[in-house]
Amino acid sequence: MSDLDLHSPADPDGADLLAIPCTLMRGGTSRGPFFLADDLPQETAARDRVLLAALGSPDRRQIDGLGGAHPLTSKAGIVRRSQVAGVDLEFLFAQLQPESDRVDTTPNCGNMLAAVLPFAIERGLIATGPETTTARILTLNTGMQCEVTVETPGGRLRYRGDTRIDGVPGTAAPVRINFLDTAGSVCPAMLPTGRVLDRVRHATADGGQREIAATLIDNGMPMVLVRAADFGLAGDESVADLNADTVLKERLEALRLACGPLMGLGDVAGKNYPKMCLLSAPTAGGTVSTRCFIPHVCHEAIGVLAAVTVATACVLEGSVAQGLAVAGSGLLRTVSVEHPTGEFSVALELDPRDAQQIRRAALLRTARPILRGEVLIPAELLNPHP
Repeated sequence: MSDLDLHSPADPDGADLLAIPCTLMRGGTSRGPFFLADDLPQETAARDRVLLAALGSPDRRQIDGLGGAHPLTSKAGIVRRSQVAGVDLEFLFAQLQPESDRVDTTPNCGNMLAAVLPFAIERGLIATGPETTTARILTLNTGMQCEVTVETPGGRLRYRGDTRIDGVPGTAAPVRINFLDTAGSVCPAMLPTGRVLDRVRHATADGGQREIAATLIDNGMPMVLVRAADFGLAGDESVADLNADTVLKERLEALRLACGPLMGLGDVAGKNYPKMCLLSAPTAGGTVSTRCFIPHVCHEAIGVLAAVTVATACVLEGSVAQGLAVAGSGLLRTVSVEHPTGEFSVALELDPRDAQQIRRAALLRTARPILRGEVLIPAELLNPHP
């Protein structure tokens, strides 16, 4: 702990709530409270109890916390200065769910990552440059590093600007993210089975078996990519229709459970990954169209690292995207990933020695603080009764 004593009441009158400093941040198309690592308990179980209380989980509406009753708004970020040579900041991402009491710090989140540098500047962890500020950030969840750049004209952080990202209303200043080592972020390798295309057998509701073509890939996010047509879909269905399709979601979950061990992830029944993604031909001038599940709810857009991973599959010869994606040619390619509320462009640089390897992935996001203050949690959570 730093300047906050979590073992004392939130106010001198003996209230039974604790006040913990935080900043509610939007990062890309996600949102959640950001904390300094020193302001949270160091012991994992206590930290997780604090995060669950702060977000209001488990509760479908998250009525007693900051959560937004959706996986995209049930997230938290924890930031500290780094002691690693060449690294400026360390970021731990926490994924919560409205109706679950589990805090998952295994996967990455590229959207929340976009808010790390602005938060760190706001809290005085890093000095600003005269025009722009760049920091190297280590994501503790998977050991991934990236370089993030924000605009700081005159040494002051700028939030207003002309950059538009689909899934977020209005425009804002750009946050430039250059991913340095996304391959095999959670899985043993970018292609954990060693193949670009697998035929995966999985259980059906009637007790039988079904086989389907899939690309099992992790270039920042473990994902199972399949063709929408193989599920009898056009690929342009609405999010509401897909979320209402219980048969489809049961099929996708059965496939996900079968793919977990193949990807080196073991039993994934209680995990938030791999994500599932239905691919189809583009309909709005992009490279490929997507409908992603995260993993049990259809995403209204697409996650940052999910977009990087889908874009990667689009440029790999022989993947499930072949014949659907309009991926262009050359070592430098911009892949436009269409999603239900727009598109997400990813810049990829292929390795000239091996076109099946990605040297660099870069993209634009936006971020801003929504609220600065303290979140109040029950004091008893730090010392629960046996």
